[in-house]
Amino acid sequence: MPIDYLEDEGLAKNPNLKLAQWKFRLSLHDRRFNKELQKQLLEAIKSGEMAPIYEEWCKSLKWTVDEELLSRLKQLNMEKLKQLNDEIEDAEKNLGEMEVQGAYMKKSEYLCTIGAKDEAVKNFQITYDKTVSLGQRLEIVFYLIRIGFFYWDHDLITRNIDKAESLIEEGDSWEHRNRMKVYKGIYSMMKRDFKSAANSFLDSSLTFTCYELMDYHEFIRYIVLMGVISVPRNELKEKIIKNSEVLEVLHNDRFMKDYVMSLYDCHYAEFFKNLAQVEDFLKHDYYLSPHYRHYIREMRLRAYTQILQCYQSLTLDFMADTFGVTAEFIDKELSRFISDRRVDGKIDKVSNIVVTDHPDAKNWQYQEIIRQGDTLLNRVQKLSRVINI
Repeated sequence: MPIDYLEDEGLAKNPNLKLAQWKFRLSLHDRRFNKELQKQLLEAIKSGEMAPIYEEWCKSLKWTVDEELLSRLKQLNMEKLKQLNDEIEDAEKNLGEMEVQGAYMKKSEYLCTIGAKDEAVKNFQITYDKTVSLGQRLEIVFYLIRIGFFYWDHDLITRNIDKAESLIEEGDSWEHRNRMKVYKGIYSMMKRDFKSAANSFLDSSLTFTCYELMDYHEFIRYIVLMGVISVPRNELKEKIIKNSEVLEVLHNDRFMKDYVMSLYDCHYAEFFKNLAQVEDFLKHDYYLSPHYRHYIREMRLRAYTQILQCYQSLTLDFMADTFGVTAEFIDKELSRFISDRRVDGKIDKVSNIVVTDHPDAKNWQYQEIIRQGDTLLNRVQKLSRVINI
């Protein structure tokens, strides 16, 4: 399969992260038998001559292996790799260093395309060692990071993000610096560091060029999702709601627009309905699915905190009506957040009200230091008992 290039940017979607997204969705119970999605993925595998991916994913998705198809794909891979090896041999015997590097790069890209992960990583490293140009070295490192994204290989991602940052510090172009922010933003999402992800995405929103990772619509959705959970409310309007790049996409994305506006405008019943849709979206997202419970819980906490900051006390019934849920649900939610010290206040069960407590910043810091000190002393005492034994 010819590698998918963008008409304007000329950047290879290799490996194609959309395939990882499709495969992930097919692994979910509610999408397992989605015939259209199965067809799309299988067609991509066939056109891409992806024998290693086909063999591996048939096992994980519990598909019946089409032995004839697998044999044909393997044969195509062998023929192509023989051709590429011949080109490398010819370049090493008869041509210069640039041609040798180019021949190794072609083989590395092909191995990456068909899903031969270990061989691709090995050959990219060989290609890297034969590459002199700083920009070309960075492109190889970006390839390796994308392979890490494709396979959720944290070690491969972190090693190459560190390498890319080191190379960029040597003085590479502004374009690579900007692209690096998006790569780091994706990895921050994968690590559940939503604040860092939001900062990285917002910093690169004006000059987004990473179409090898995702399309622009997806990128803006991630900006909104990361921004809503991490940007303070007094900055949300400027950074997200009035951001011209975000607005341009949200004009045609009612789902995300309603989500952010319902929270900002304090329409909490609508916000909870929108949050249910966001939960479904996160469950089916390749990067955010492992964190969807945490994300939804934190967003509910953010909504509760936002309304409680405006009042000294509220009845549970009023909060239940405001959020469109039952008083029992609010009672259970707030009890857990209060016991975890995530909400400042207490529930008066006799009067059926929530009494809020808004400590000043210095008092909060003092209480937090005391709490952390108590925790540290307890751990030291436990450790000392173990050592004495």
